[in-house]
Amino acid sequence: MTPQTIPARRGKAALVAKGQTIRVINTHGEQVVDTWAFNAENHAEFMSMEHSRAGMLHITPHVGDTLLTNKRRPILTLVEDTSGNVHDTLIAACDRSRYEGLGCTEPHDNCQDNLFAGMGELGFVPTEVPSPLNLFMNIPWTPSGGLSFDPPVSTPGSYVVLRAEMDLIIAFSACPQDILPINGRSNQPTEAHFVIG
Repeated sequence: MTPQTIPARRGKAALVAKGQTIRVINTHGEQVVDTWAFNAENHAEFMSMEHSRAGMLHITPHVGDTLLTNKRRPILTLVEDTSGNVHDTLIAACDRSRYEGLGCTEPHDNCQDNLFAGMGELGFVPTEVPSPLNLFMNIPWTPSGGLSFDPPVSTPGSYVVLRAEMDLIIAFSACPQDILPINGRSNQPTEAHFVIG
């Protein structure tokens, strides 16, 4: 199958049938890819980090873990991970208000807008913006509950493979964050790719 591009700083979405896999490739390394999944038949049912953590009993998914919807039904299973298994389920998608809070005085590309743009290309409008599975995002936590935004550990060409547990819409944003070092120390967002098979 031909890889599809998630352009740097932009969003992309695709339809995926139950049983198909999605390989998400960190093409250049150190690029966070915000990831959402919606039930293809009912967009009000979507992959939920809150429900998934309770089901997995992990803060980040391990190979073999199944991510759940807001109706506690399986939607995606992580079947392979060559990226170092460092991902995030805690941080909301960046949006205009986030960048204003970081001092941006001009409009800034953001993952929330990218979700709407990516799904809009397919003729869909999200019912809301769920908290995403932030693939490759490195948010270390301490026993006392502290969090930090650190560069990813993923390397160029590393990937994760997700299996669809229902017919779904998968949506991605190649995160445009260029203020905090979540996309590497260079703070230069890059493209990523995915393959549906």
